[in-house]
Amino acid sequence: MAQQDTDQQHAGVLPVDDEGYVIDTEDCEKREAEWRERGTSRPITVVGNPVLHKECKDVTDFGEEFQQLVADMFASQRTAEGVGLAANQIGVDLKVFVYDCPDDEGLRHVGVVCNPKLVELPAEKRRLDDSSEGCLSVPTAYAPLPRPDYAEVTGQDEKGNPIRVRGTGYFARCLQHETDHLYGYLYIDRLSKRERKAALKQMAENEPRYPVVAND
Repeated sequence: MAQQDTDQQHAGVLPVDDEGYVIDTEDCEKREAEWRERGTSRPITVVGNPVLHKECKDVTDFGEEFQQLVADMFASQRTAEGVGLAANQIGVDLKVFVYDCPDDEGLRHVGVVCNPKLVELPAEKRRLDDSSEGCLSVPTAYAPLPRPDYAEVTGQDEKGNPIRVRGTGYFARCLQHETDHLYGYLYIDRLSKRERKAALKQMAENEPRYPVVAND
């Protein structure tokens, strides 16, 4: 069983390390550019739109239409100057996110995760980082939010192969943030009522630097 799992991992889009986690730090510039150049940037959906506030559907079809969606997500992420983007942030009800994000050592990570699930961490790995957090769907607003400084996610790559992704620091925050999106949670939902109100006020008082979908 363990050997079969390893074979499946090596059949994926990205190589894996000795522990079975994807190696997403190689050829980042090339891989991101290849996706982005095939895509069309779409406006970002903002807080209040129903698609952001419900659990998304599982990805089951990894065909051409889905590949185009991923390309569009990379293009949209670059336009918005983001480090991660979930499908519902461009109005698509599917469990997939893309990322182009540094970790706490400055290493760049680029990849795609479908149907992600956060791995529950043992107590000894739950060191909280209370850095500030923002979101493309809550433009111009930031607030401190404690999250573990290490995260693991299981799921599938853009071809449907099983994958495991792990990250530290800022990248760990990104993995948690984007997985939250696909289950209907924004980072402001994890804030106190007062902090959430302050974040929404920041958003209301400033103009986003990228195209957004206005809520009716």
